[in-house]
Amino acid sequence: MRQPLECRKSREKAKRCCSAEVIMFFKQLATKEASLSYFFGCAGQGKAVAVDVVAGDEDWFIAEAERAQVRITHVIDTHVHADHYSGGRELARRTGAPYCLHESDRGRVQFDFTPLANGQVIAIGNVQVRVLHTPGHTPDSLCLLVTDLRRGEAPWFVLTGDTLFVGAIGRPDLAGQEREMAGVLHDSLHASILNLPDEIEIYPGHQAGSLCGAGLSGKPSSTLGFEKRWNPVLVLDKAAFVDALTRDIPPRPAAMDAMVRANLGLAP
Repeated sequence: MRQPLECRKSREKAKRCCSAEVIMFFKQLATKEASLSYFFGCAGQGKAVAVDVVAGDEDWFIAEAERAQVRITHVIDTHVHADHYSGGRELARRTGAPYCLHESDRGRVQFDFTPLANGQVIAIGNVQVRVLHTPGHTPDSLCLLVTDLRRGEAPWFVLTGDTLFVGAIGRPDLAGQEREMAGVLHDSLHASILNLPDEIEIYPGHQAGSLCGAGLSGKPSSTLGFEKRWNPVLVLDKAAFVDALTRDIPPRPAAMDAMVRANLGLAP
């Protein structure tokens, strides 16, 4: 018996939605120094973005792009890193993609980069990436709010860099003036992150073992709702938040000054 037209259309739509050619892909790379890097994009349009690449991991991103048959269109660092050497510029050089930082790094870094502004939307095929400037851990820190437009118009997850970890918050002292920066971080979280829906998934820049925060979980992801309820720092008012973040600051990362200089493009 011939199926009704609407039934056939529904089956065809379901088949298209299940096809690898139209779905978003997402990969998390646990790397040295307890860092977490990300590679995601739109398989249907063959575009991808690499986030927080650690030096030495460039080949992994290139291999993943070849495997997924996509082109890396953007390489983004969520801030100028102080705990590892960034591989972002090298990956950008090898792929021809722009290397992106927050626009506040103009005049600070000694190389050309593509500046990102708060609220800016980057289209990676059917994947939408919204830039959220969240200073506090560093003045240039940003988060990336990601939506898979094939699934719906609501955002799916946020890459929080070193702003928000699972069970912890980014340290505020790397740029100096730790109490002032802790207050800025509190305001950033409440203005840009904590007002997002509870079901938003959280993918941070580090896990347990990193010196970029205190008390990080070994779990590499969470949800915003879970962190609102169980992250011990998020429930504090601003004064208590500042006290908590500046009371027990971890030791500075080894070779931090050399890493920062290299990531700024300065001579050793």
